[in-house]
Amino acid sequence: MVKDAVPLGECGRALVVKLRHHGDVLLAAPVLSVLKAKGLEVDALVYDDTAPMLEGHPALSQLHAVGRKWRSAGLSRLWQERILYGKLKARSYSLLVHLSEQPRGAWLARALGARYSVAPRMADRGAFWAKSFTHLYPIAPRRHQVEVNLDALRRIGVQPDPALRKVVFNPGEDAARRIASLVPERFVHLHPASRWRFKCWPAEKNAELVERLAAEGLPVVITAAPDPEEIAFVNEILKKTKAVNLAGQLSIKELGALSARAALFVGVDSMPMHLAGAMGTPTVALFGPSGEHEWGPWSVPHRVVRSDHSCRPCGLDGCGGGKVSECLTFLPVDAVYAAVRELLAK
Repeated sequence: MVKDAVPLGECGRALVVKLRHHGDVLLAAPVLSVLKAKGLEVDALVYDDTAPMLEGHPALSQLHAVGRKWRSAGLSRLWQERILYGKLKARSYSLLVHLSEQPRGAWLARALGARYSVAPRMADRGAFWAKSFTHLYPIAPRRHQVEVNLDALRRIGVQPDPALRKVVFNPGEDAARRIASLVPERFVHLHPASRWRFKCWPAEKNAELVERLAAEGLPVVITAAPDPEEIAFVNEILKKTKAVNLAGQLSIKELGALSARAALFVGVDSMPMHLAGAMGTPTVALFGPSGEHEWGPWSVPHRVVRSDHSCRPCGLDGCGGGKVSECLTFLPVDAVYAAVRELLAK
């Protein structure tokens, strides 16, 4: 029993702050579910471009956003910050749950006057950080990010129900209808790209996998973000094979709806991999320099394909910082194909 547990029955409203990238925000969704189940009204604060990850979440009351480009907005930033602060202050939060090292969380804990506040323990942030919160939780190594986020609640005396630890994403009906009009009845969803090229499996190996699946009558739908480098990577694959190409054509909501209809998802460590898991789609995940213990598929049937390089996971941007990760480039197509066949058989 936590001696300084927070009496949630006295906390009418909570604000969950997650100012990170898309996948990080999605993996924080179970925190909303657990707090809602404890009787709290739950709001969240995220960056504006990541808001679709939580929009429509059944546990969410209000979703607030920080503009990721506000830093370069000049004097207009002050006006935007003032409007946001006014909205947050008016909500009268009793509990603030800060789930990253972003300094804004410390300022909000002080400025909003929440009776209770919890954040990760950051030894390098000094006294200002430590004294901004009533509770600090440790970040354990080799622990999945979903559980790391939930550790914030464990620190204040809440033991999360396993049934509430599922990541939830709501694509919405409009996205589901559009996807239904674009794709075949049964297909494999392949998302081979990442904003970090050193996390990608080679184009020629992706193409060979597509060819093997097509030979079995399994069409492949390929996606990527609307980024020139990711589109170019997909085009490299499509020079060697054929697939339904939706790269750069889908919103985040539509990407989730696509995964929901797929028989299987195949991809590298990226937001779409987590999105597929949130939709309950069996997942084959290829891991190289990042760690599957921390970032692997969550609460969904899956297979992780990885090499036996003794140096991984290293977290580096390619071997020697050279932007190419041999732990990925050396992964054989046979290993990935076998994982796909095994999951499809189940």
